[in-house]
Amino acid sequence: MVPATRSGDDVNEWGRRETEEERADRQWGELIQEVRVAQTGVQILFGFLLTVVFQQKYDSLEQTDKTIYIVTVVLGAAATGALIGPVSLHRLVSGQRVKAAAVEWASRMTFVGLLLLLATMTSSLLLILRVATDNHAVPWIVTGVVAWYALCWFVVPMWTRRHRTTTK
Repeated sequence: MVPATRSGDDVNEWGRRETEEERADRQWGELIQEVRVAQTGVQILFGFLLTVVFQQKYDSLEQTDKTIYIVTVVLGAAATGALIGPVSLHRLVSGQRVKAAAVEWASRMTFVGLLLLLATMTSSLLLILRVATDNHAVPWIVTGVVAWYALCWFVVPMWTRRHRTTTK
């Protein structure tokens, strides 16, 4: 593949007039904007999770709820690590002429971070609803919310990707 030049009407395989380096720069900028949104949410959620164990009510939780809490905190820590990973990656490889590879790895970390964030939010919701109510519908409510997250975060984007992209 020969990258498109700025002069003329050549368009690269991505439908843009950009070199591979320009593409990597653009993708990096887009990725970092996406990560900023997810990072903020996961850090706030994780911060709140860290305070729960210090609340008086924590001691009165059932063992099952304490286990859900521990799992939730670990998931939150893992999600935080995955979503902060692209920043560290960029800092450590900056100037090493590996931006395309950095974008690829940062994208993978972000996707894993989103999956971990989904798991964190799911277990957080489960814990909160179990503690706040004795409703037997809690698992169904959590399942419905997870289905909504999956629809918004994965199904719609993948459907759009599949049905709205053009092939050459």
